[in-house]
Amino acid sequence: MRAQERLKDLAEAPLGRLLVRFSWPALVSMSLNALYAIIDRVYVGHGCGQDAMAGITLAFPIMMLFGAFGVFVGAGHAALLSIKLGEGDRTACEKILGELVAFKLAFFCVLPPLVFLFLDPILRATGGDGVTPGALEQAKVYLRIVLFSHVFSHLAYGLSATMRSEGAVVPSMMCMVVGFGVNLVLDPIFIFGLRWGMMGAAVATVIGQVATAILSFWYLLHMRIIRPRAGDYRIAGDLCTRMLTLGMTSFLSQISLVAAMAAINNMIRKYGALDPVFGQEQYAQIPMAVVGIVMKFFQIVISIVVGMAAGCIPIVGFNMGAGKSSRVKALFTSLLISEAIVGAVALVLVEAFPRQLIALFGAANESSYYTDFALRSFRIYLCMIILACVNKACFIFLQAMGKAAESTALSMVREVVFGVGFALLLPVFFGLNGVLYSMPLSDILTFIIAAYLIVKTYHQLSKDMITSASGDMR
Repeated sequence: MRAQERLKDLAEAPLGRLLVRFSWPALVSMSLNALYAIIDRVYVGHGCGQDAMAGITLAFPIMMLFGAFGVFVGAGHAALLSIKLGEGDRTACEKILGELVAFKLAFFCVLPPLVFLFLDPILRATGGDGVTPGALEQAKVYLRIVLFSHVFSHLAYGLSATMRSEGAVVPSMMCMVVGFGVNLVLDPIFIFGLRWGMMGAAVATVIGQVATAILSFWYLLHMRIIRPRAGDYRIAGDLCTRMLTLGMTSFLSQISLVAAMAAINNMIRKYGALDPVFGQEQYAQIPMAVVGIVMKFFQIVISIVVGMAAGCIPIVGFNMGAGKSSRVKALFTSLLISEAIVGAVALVLVEAFPRQLIALFGAANESSYYTDFALRSFRIYLCMIILACVNKACFIFLQAMGKAAESTALSMVREVVFGVGFALLLPVFFGLNGVLYSMPLSDILTFIIAAYLIVKTYHQLSKDMITSASGDMR
């Protein structure tokens, strides 16, 4: 499909068809991005043992920290790019894309060396203080290699969002598919064939991310609608503040999730040590390893949710810029229903088939304590996953509409006030189970606030429709 036809479709094509066409490649891309770490965990679980599994769990908050800076730049640029496309301002679009590349390179020339320099205290703060030396060392092995690949990972993420904004959803997906395929093939070769263990998992991930970044950058050089000039690749311009304001929503959402994960890891370590079973040295790593598995499954589900919502961003932004509020309202309804269905399917899986999910991560030879805690964790921790899916969709849609304040506030309340607060408070009364209760309670209370914002957004869009209709009649 030619570039101009893609833009015409954004304004006129049936929304159901657009939602499917834009969402499924974004969904695949986001899911594959999450599966990078999942595949590592599966292979490590089968080949490296509990210390390695706990090590990846320790590494997860730091990976999320890097992800926060990645989406800080990428999400804001993508949202504003879609709005400017709807307004027909191609010059602004070229500057936005040039700044995207410049920001990504600047962030990741500075951030990895800083984290590497302070890796030990950061790991202790995120739950590594008190775990076995083996688990801590495995986390360091993984992070020391993967840290320096994130410039490729998040450059690819930002460019992928740009492709979707232009309507090129399939090329965006294919870049991710190639990188994932490379990682999938190399993981068993490096981990089992060359016996590199955790180092092999990290090296395979890096090579896959480099492949994705190379393909994404190649597409950037051949884009048809938006073609930045040499002078656009710089951090400057009057669009910068607005881009970072929109990106701040995603950044704070991610960074607050890091704080929540750090709180959960620390509470698991503290109250696991007080548990009559997990306080024993031979079982000490079970809670950390198990919660890491549960979070990885949750990450897959949320990646599907984010992928579907990300597919809406170019449609929402374009139609907001073009003043088509009725299409935005109808799309919001379709998205919320679709995300609730995803959550319902995930709920059935975690409640009915947790044993099969656990088995994917190499738990066949673990103790009965491992299995029992894993079953309990899946069923309690994720029992409100439907609400979690709807909440996340609400965050992203509001951001795509340019409602940075509402989206940021809702995200911060979920992850910091509720996520961190309940993770610290509930274990005082319920011990290790309190950590598991923190997730569903946070999602219930967040949904109450999200429902208010959803209704408010519907009312605003309805008023905009009336205003637009009145203007057309004059």
